[in-house]
Amino acid sequence: PGTSPPLAEPFGDSVELADKLIELVVNGPKRATAGAYDEYLAEGAALPQVGGRSIATDGAGRPRAVLLTTEVRVGPLSSVDDAFAWDEGEGDRSRAWWLAAHQGYFRRFMPTVGLRYDDDMPTVFERFEVVYGEP
Repeated sequence: PGTSPPLAEPFGDSVELADKLIELVVNGPKRATAGAYDEYLAEGAALPQVGGRSIATDGAGRPRAVLLTTEVRVGPLSSVDDAFAWDEGEGDRSRAWWLAAHQGYFRRFMPTVGLRYDDDMPTVFERFEVVYGEP
């Protein structure tokens, strides 16, 4: 038996957000992402694993980057630190900006998939390297 193909999906929950975030991956500083642990459970999806690969797409579903997971941590959303916020590469890259933006995102997103939002909800913090990026 071989290995399963890498997961291919966009960042975010809209075409616009996916396009914005893939540009930060391919052309900019984005080297981390965070997801709701409960969403992984609800979907029956495996958590990212160090050494695993994934394919990031744009909002139209076009593959744009191959990512290699370098670190995974599960902890409360509020446990994000300055270094992770910086590595995620969004906004002003501060912890305060990151936390406010992600609280807003998860408050909006979680109910759309039938899940409850909480400031301390379990969160999957993932760092990655870009193995291949298509501008």
